[in-house]
Amino acid sequence: MKRLKNIMLSMDANTSTYRLMYDGNMLVSDDAHQNIDPWEEHDPIYYKDSIGFEITPTNKLAPDKPTLTISIPCQTLGIDVPNETESCAEADFCLRAFKKYIDELNANLYNRSRPDNENGKYYLCAPGGEVLKRNTAYFAIRRQKDYINGSGIMVYLLNDGISRPPVMSLCIRMQVQLPQKKLRKAMQMLCKDLPGAVESFVRDFDLKGLKEVRTLAQKQCYIRRWLKMSDYCAFVANGSILPREKGSDLPMRGAVPFKSPPADEIEICGVMGMGIKKGVTVITGGGYSGKSTLLDAVSAGIYDHVLGDGRELCITDESAVTISAEDGRSVKHVNISPFIKWLPERDASDFSTDHASGSTSQAANIMEALECGASLLLIDEDRSATNFMIRDKMMKALIEKEPITPFTDRVNELYTKHGVSTILVIGGSGEYLSVADKIYMMEDYLIHDVTDKAKKVCESYGAAAAPAFSTDWTQGRILYSECFTSYPLGRGSERLEVSDMGFIIIGDECIDVRGLCDVISSRQLDTLGFMLRYLEVTNNEQRIDIQKRIDDLYAQINEEGMDFLYSDSFTSCKRFLDLPRRHELMALINRMKKINIVNIAKENNAQ
Repeated sequence: MKRLKNIMLSMDANTSTYRLMYDGNMLVSDDAHQNIDPWEEHDPIYYKDSIGFEITPTNKLAPDKPTLTISIPCQTLGIDVPNETESCAEADFCLRAFKKYIDELNANLYNRSRPDNENGKYYLCAPGGEVLKRNTAYFAIRRQKDYINGSGIMVYLLNDGISRPPVMSLCIRMQVQLPQKKLRKAMQMLCKDLPGAVESFVRDFDLKGLKEVRTLAQKQCYIRRWLKMSDYCAFVANGSILPREKGSDLPMRGAVPFKSPPADEIEICGVMGMGIKKGVTVITGGGYSGKSTLLDAVSAGIYDHVLGDGRELCITDESAVTISAEDGRSVKHVNISPFIKWLPERDASDFSTDHASGSTSQAANIMEALECGASLLLIDEDRSATNFMIRDKMMKALIEKEPITPFTDRVNELYTKHGVSTILVIGGSGEYLSVADKIYMMEDYLIHDVTDKAKKVCESYGAAAAPAFSTDWTQGRILYSECFTSYPLGRGSERLEVSDMGFIIIGDECIDVRGLCDVISSRQLDTLGFMLRYLEVTNNEQRIDIQKRIDDLYAQINEEGMDFLYSDSFTSCKRFLDLPRRHELMALINRMKKINIVNIAKENNAQ
């Protein structure tokens, strides 16, 4: 950090741009070639021993709030290079462990009578209980320091015969709000306090805790692989704490631990718990019994969770999609005919609207989820359109001309013909009891298998006849490049904004993302905005195979990380990114109103 200190000493005391710090000027001398004069280079990576601190601008409106990427060689931490299975969990553990030291620095800076831009502040990503791929903590190959510092900005290349190839390093990204017109304090924060915190983190690094995280990650990975090869779609470990503290994502204190019904108890990787079989599963019970809490835990299981979350061994098919009604959403050329037989002056097999109803939006959500490869649907009756979910025998007898085929009539067909399972929370309709393969009742947060009892109840009322399996579930849509752009019409500059109100604004589009139930952090929304922008600005096709483009994008992220997505041109988008699933990216595109998606069959007929 000696060079950074010298650079900052050369700045104007009232600087607000910190341009020299970002430039990272240095004069390089090579003693091995004494006939060559020192030359100037720009390198914004400053070192404290083996640890690198890269300082880059966050965006043009925040020159006093730089982004720092701290690179700590794995060998400095005394850890092995993690494999792909464990790297995400280990990086997540390191990020959470580092927070303690940043909190201590912020406590020393805090003054309630002054804002952050006067006090100074360190910003570190604060994740919830989930473990995600992030650009704020990851492992990557980083170069080692290959020079020693001289006076000022002079550096001397090392010519000691020792090879210093790039090494695998833990990278932690954060931001620092530098205090206004307090250059000495800014120097103290960047050159002394932060490197000191990193040294303490390295010195006190919890290798035992990291080993526990690695063991948990291996177990979670094993259970996920086992589910893919089994007859089960989800697993909830005994002892899991499913309820959350009010207003937080933390496990509820004093909550009743989960315990599997004896008949459904299985063991995976030495863990006992309830296996939820593929097919149609109903979770019922009285009000406040814990049925929605169980479904929420199953939904959360699409992602791994940290030790102590309470749901770390709640594991669900990663393709699961939470389905709900979404009044007012945009739908483009979706085949909803399995659920809507006809519509006034519209074709249900090629349905479009800018303002879908509850029933048509839920139908579209299911059909789009299937198109994206979902093999498990998660549905809560309370978040669904009633006329889409059920239509009892009396209403069927009274209303003969009804275009809506309720989900009760299709849920079995989805599994028997297409291998798509469904887990439903039902509290007010007995119609699903007759079509379910398995029925559980929650009572005082304890689960009971009541399948046999429920089937006997159904027999006494008479089961409804299932419709014939003659439905066309296929989607045939193609996306055209027209209006698939981040440039508003008539403007030469891009537009991308991510609103705290639940909208992503890109080009001329204002996309409502409040219905994306499986988005679990605001950082995922920023990432979705950048991913959509990247797909648009790199597109050179008129007819876009969007599924292939998305697959290629995720392959690039796995290879390079997420940094290539970020652009500092968009000041409303945050610097910290969490990776969402393919399903959420496709769901975002499906909610765009101005893009040109065409039904292939209709296009062919027109030609």
